[in-house]
Amino acid sequence: MATPGEKIPTPNFSFLAEALGAGNPEQFLFAFSILYIVVVILTVVVYNLGFARKLPVLKTAIVYIVLLFGSIFITFLALTLPVVESLLIATLVLGAYKFRLHKEKRTENA
Repeated sequence: MATPGEKIPTPNFSFLAEALGAGNPEQFLFAFSILYIVVVILTVVVYNLGFARKLPVLKTAIVYIVLLFGSIFITFLALTLPVVESLLIATLVLGAYKFRLHKEKRTENA
């Protein structure tokens, strides 16, 4: 418990969390929600670019449900760690890999 006059330390938020206003207690829920949506979108893109395989519909639905649930925990980490930035880099690297693979297959078939 903090005594009167004692300053309570604030956590060091990541760049995106701070930009969304996570440091302000009145905007924390909004910032967390937007951060969760960004994490889910980037996680789905990274999954599809690097790890997705053709699965039956029910198994695909289970994968995405687990992905949505797991993104909650990743979002808590994203408040203080550069998770979103890491997912962006992973998206760029996997996207470049897929592009090169597609380009190579196209020239091979021609």
